[in-house]
Amino acid sequence: MDTQRLIAFIVFSFSLLLLWEAWQDYNRPKPTPTAAQSVHTAPTATQAAVDLPAPSADLRGAVPAATLAQGARARVRTDVLEAVIDANGGDLRSLILTNYRDNVDEKRPFQLFEERPGRNYLAQSGFIGDRLPNHKTVWQLTPGDYVLRPGQDRLEVRLKAVSDGVEVTKTYVFRRGSYVIEVLHSVRNLSDQPVEGYPYYQFLRHGQAPEGESAFIYTFTGPAIYTEAGKFQKVSFEDIAKGKQQHVREAQDGWIAMVQHHFVAAWLPQDPKANFKREFRTESLGNGEYRASLITAAVQVPAGAEKTVGMRLYAGPQELEKLKALAPGLEYVVDYGWLHILAYPLFLLLNWLNGIVGNWGVAIILLTVLIKLVFYPLSAASYKSMAQMRKLAPRLQALKERYGDDRQKLHEAMMKVYQEEKINPLGGCLPILVQIPVFIALYWVLLGAVELRQAPFALWITDLSARDPYYILPLVMAATMFIQMKMSPMPPDPVQAKVMMVMPIVFSVFFFFFPAGLVLYWLVNNILSILQQWRINHVIERAGHGAKAAK
Repeated sequence: MDTQRLIAFIVFSFSLLLLWEAWQDYNRPKPTPTAAQSVHTAPTATQAAVDLPAPSADLRGAVPAATLAQGARARVRTDVLEAVIDANGGDLRSLILTNYRDNVDEKRPFQLFEERPGRNYLAQSGFIGDRLPNHKTVWQLTPGDYVLRPGQDRLEVRLKAVSDGVEVTKTYVFRRGSYVIEVLHSVRNLSDQPVEGYPYYQFLRHGQAPEGESAFIYTFTGPAIYTEAGKFQKVSFEDIAKGKQQHVREAQDGWIAMVQHHFVAAWLPQDPKANFKREFRTESLGNGEYRASLITAAVQVPAGAEKTVGMRLYAGPQELEKLKALAPGLEYVVDYGWLHILAYPLFLLLNWLNGIVGNWGVAIILLTVLIKLVFYPLSAASYKSMAQMRKLAPRLQALKERYGDDRQKLHEAMMKVYQEEKINPLGGCLPILVQIPVFIALYWVLLGAVELRQAPFALWITDLSARDPYYILPLVMAATMFIQMKMSPMPPDPVQAKVMMVMPIVFSVFFFFFPAGLVLYWLVNNILSILQQWRINHVIERAGHGAKAAK
């Protein structure tokens, strides 16, 4: 197999793998209900006015509100985020990550939660119980600005709701340098009767991909659930919408999240190892909106007593090491594709290199050099085979002209030439095929690592996770591929030869929409391959290999 056919095969294989990955996510079947996993039917209009179903069948739900009411608001500002909390429902209606730039307008900070018609995304919490507040309750809130001052490490925002002798205080706790927000509910029973309620925590989100995401690169957007038994599972919006029923899972551990490219919001237990009954639910609300909820076991508060329950809300970047420290399995929200076993070590190596040089672009170059050194023996064998095939090209062309359309005699004559020259015509194929999984794994690393988001390299490359704005790297890469073509044996068929000469242009078009970091890797890899191939060609020619073919 010559170099041109091999490159065509690599392009086809790479495209096929990406399509397979997208197809798997799109068509992933919904889990079959078991004893620990059931499906509840949709609520009816005659049921009570709490719109989140409870873990047990005797608690009821109702159709959600069509619009979000607004009331008194607290505007929170810390060193890493800005948030808006609304008294209507006590919701977290807006969350801006001030250290990250917007996908579309780099002058604006990145907004994770937002309240916007058709693109609502917010965090809600409350209780399921007749005497306890939920995310439709109007809470008491002192409006205004809440700012984390210099020297402060903790900032609290308190809301209060009183009904039928029960006083509930909801407290949001923000900390310096942290994307973790504690949400605490203190229930004080002032009545002479016990009170019971199921705490719930949920995300309300539209079903669209984040604005500014490339349509040519697939990344998952939607709910994800982790339990020790079921491990990490994505739940696509398409599957939720097709189900036409509310999807419920029960477990004694785990968390629920809303995942998108580079960022995640997740409801996490305060104690990551805590073992208590909880229920996960994903459902379609209509009008393109979805809900992912976590419901915990009932809280019972005797008359005159007080109890506090809480949950952590992480809403921030998918920084791998920080996610690992927060909860078991949370690191899996970083999408490394199906080659996670290769991608994770590659990221660790890349991160280590960046720690040394302080530039992600330089770290990618160094990683490329290291990968090239590791595969040097295989590459050398491949390029040696190609060089020998290049020397045989004139004789193979002569054989083709001699035997014409008699493919059997042509094949026999070619095999005889290969035996005389002691050349394996497939010798250039396998060594390069071995490297394809590494390339695919590195593709997912460079695509999924938030650490590369808006990380500059040099000159016009200001974001290694985005495409080259001027397409300079893809064009230079196309030029290096053209050079490689010229250094490799050309097919005897003129039509095939012309097709292969167009391959660099076709291949570079793919890379117009790939992250600049990935194009940088491929460009450096091509340059190193050209140098290695030139050296081997020179050695082969000086050693006189293919002398018989030259006669």
